Amino acid sequence: MKKSFLPLATLLCITLAAIFTVLQQYGVIALPPDALMAIRWAGISVLLLYGLQKRTLTTWILISMVVGAEIGYDFPSFAVNLNVLSKIFLKLIKTIIAPLIFGTLVVGIAGHSNLKQVGSMGWKAIVYFEIVTTLALFIGLAAINISQAGKGIDAGLAQSHEEITPVAAQSTSDIILHVFPENIAKSVVEGQVLQIVVFSVLFAIGLAMVTEKKRKPMLDFCESLSETMFKFTNVIMYFAPIGVGAAIAYTVGHMGFGILLNLFQLLATLYVALFAFAVLVLLPVALIARIPVKRFLKAISGPVSIAFATTSSEAALPRAMEEMEKLGVPRKIVAFVMPTGYSFNLDGTTLYLALASVFVAQAAGINMTWEQQLVMVFTLMLTSKGVAGVPRASLVILLGTVASFNLPVWPVFAILGIDELMDMARTSVNVTGNCLATAVVARWEGEFDLQPETGLVETTIPDLAPELPEQDRTPELV
Repeated sequence: MKKSFLPLATLLCITLAAIFTVLQQYGVIALPPDALMAIRWAGISVLLLYGLQKRTLTTWILISMVVGAEIGYDFPSFAVNLNVLSKIFLKLIKTIIAPLIFGTLVVGIAGHSNLKQVGSMGWKAIVYFEIVTTLALFIGLAAINISQAGKGIDAGLAQSHEEITPVAAQSTSDIILHVFPENIAKSVVEGQVLQIVVFSVLFAIGLAMVTEKKRKPMLDFCESLSETMFKFTNVIMYFAPIGVGAAIAYTVGHMGFGILLNLFQLLATLYVALFAFAVLVLLPVALIARIPVKRFLKAISGPVSIAFATTSSEAALPRAMEEMEKLGVPRKIVAFVMPTGYSFNLDGTTLYLALASVFVAQAAGINMTWEQQLVMVFTLMLTSKGVAGVPRASLVILLGTVASFNLPVWPVFAILGIDELMDMARTSVNVTGNCLATAVVARWEGEFDLQPETGLVETTIPDLAPELPEQDRTPELV
């Protein structure tokens, strides 16, 4: 089969398999289940053949998502047990976060001894974060008020086998104190990304103030550490297709595709709102900042795929930092802006919280004025800062906030039923927004490298791989 024909054949086979399955689901056709399964696996076989010829990591991550969904659909009891593989992948990724942020930030700040630029990057990043997240908030509010997804919901949907641990109400002083670490080891263990960033910045400033003789050994160590962690990331990425496929298989296996029928209107509202945010906010920002959109989309395709499948922004962070550096963003800007964005620039989560909070009021039959809605969602936006590393963080914060506004909590448990499906979309937008933020700040600082070759890092034809510098190759699967 010719290679040029293979993508079309792959798309055709997968599309036909999906159409037959949907038609069977709604009783339009009547085929034996084994025949339908055979059709779907035939399509996957062609997809696997395409992956063997393509041989890029991003391609195999996308293929593994399809295979994982099929395994979850056909063999749900087996798929649930695959969750351990996705947890292994997430654990390995989390070991990278702290040393990678520490090493890259220290080298980026102390290595250049330009403390003035650190302040410049800081205020520009914060201004950008707050403008974009505020726009996300208003889009979420508009979407839920238009769709009215919470009206007429059945309280019986609140039944769930999972539990959410209530969170204590946070005061302004609590939020501010949460930014600063009291014990860096504790911050690393708890995955407090913002606290790690604060420690690393202060450490780098202190290092920049000592003499060259004492600064150089620590700089050499940090530079070696950051380079090693990037290579460590490449090693772990070989396991990414397995971890991502297992995550999708587990989600489909224990929830099933039928979950889409429950609370579908809320789910559709979120996806449409996130798409509108990407088109109406992120795309214009990229165009205004003169970011090469095609190269940017190609660079983030891998990190976003990982984020979508694992519902974890942390899982995508090392790969996203590496890809943005290859795109032309200086490492010192990537190392500062992207981890900071994990606390201040959660675009998808902010939009979701605005949407979900009003959904709770609608489901409870409580009519809130625009002023009341704005007060509640701005409270949510503030209390969500710095909780990117907390499991089920969005639901935990949402639960605490609706309780403080005297709203019933059962709609939050109803949302829990489809939270994983919603988390896939909002996490993908979080990663996309943070990647774009690094490029915008780099352009703002006048340090965005537009060399054409930086956009051609990931090989699409294996024969070209030897022509690329070793440090620029994306890991290939053989």
